[in-house]
Amino acid sequence: MGSAASKLSTNNIGTKAKAIFFIALLLFAGAVGAMYRDNAFVFTQGTRPPPRKSLHRVHRRRPPGSEMLPRGIIQKTTNFEMATSLTGNPERQKDTAPQPKKSLLAVPVGVKNKAVVDKLVSKFLDAGGFAVMLFHYDGAFEQWADLEWSNSAVHVAARRQTKWWFAKRFLHPDVVADYEYVFLWDEDIEVDAFNPARYLDVVRREGLEVSQPALDRRSEIHHAITTRKMLPTKDVHRRALDTRCHADSTGPPCVGWVEMMVPVFSRAAWKCTWNMIQNDLIHGWGIDYKLGYCAQGDRARNVGVVDTEYVLHRGDPMLSDGDKAAPSKSRGAVRWRSNKEMKMFNRRWEEAAAEDSSWPDPYAAQPATASST
Repeated sequence: MGSAASKLSTNNIGTKAKAIFFIALLLFAGAVGAMYRDNAFVFTQGTRPPPRKSLHRVHRRRPPGSEMLPRGIIQKTTNFEMATSLTGNPERQKDTAPQPKKSLLAVPVGVKNKAVVDKLVSKFLDAGGFAVMLFHYDGAFEQWADLEWSNSAVHVAARRQTKWWFAKRFLHPDVVADYEYVFLWDEDIEVDAFNPARYLDVVRREGLEVSQPALDRRSEIHHAITTRKMLPTKDVHRRALDTRCHADSTGPPCVGWVEMMVPVFSRAAWKCTWNMIQNDLIHGWGIDYKLGYCAQGDRARNVGVVDTEYVLHRGDPMLSDGDKAAPSKSRGAVRWRSNKEMKMFNRRWEEAAAEDSSWPDPYAAQPATASST
């Protein structure tokens, strides 16, 4: 009996010893792991890191890719302001330089429409607070040098490229982040009745994230919602009523929709829209039906057409396939590709929506009234 009790006590002691040894082993392994992490950071950084929570908090506030830089040297945004001189002290020049522009006008242009574009750009520059960027799809940027404002505009040239090709490559949200609004307009626009400053006053007051000026009734018009009201009683309208748009319509092009010839985007709306533009779908067809997703809220409220400031859309054909075909045949081929791209974009959207189970579609129960044409 005494021998059995002694054996049981010995076993208990052995079990406890094993448990203590196991716990000590776990603590040792954890310490080694922590030392490894700290030493790895020391090896790459040359200094001991701050506590883990503090390090996360510091890095969280830095732009991606700048984590290894001191905060004071980081400049997160840029703009299209011109340097006033190639010599001198840039810090002193900065003190006397004009304030950065608040909004950006970007237009694809060909020299054949030089006179119309001159009036368009002059109207914006006279209003003040605008930077101008021209996309020369014919490559003839040198033929604009005689215009008074030419040296203050940014000129980008690439032959036979579209507005949306240029926008995807040169209007990245980080590049235009300093601008409150982006006007991405076609070149065949007459602005005799349009005032950019008054337009932005309306946009801000109405809370429009995506907008466009109404079209003069003499314009080439494709959708009723873009047409200026005959006798407007308000600054903005947000829905259309016609043969295919009725009072119960909830989706584009009847509600929450603007056309792609003269769109105006807030900074946040453009960031969203830029991410939606497809690199290979250069005509942008189909995007107009999804702009409501970029309206930073209810598209029925935050997307609108401004009646009090309106423009005339001439409807001039801008692009053709160079010298490869007669103009009429070439324009038909461009339109065929545009329609094809729209179908591709819609298919990609549907596939992306089906694959992303974490994405809730806010307008799933509000389908578009009709496909874009």
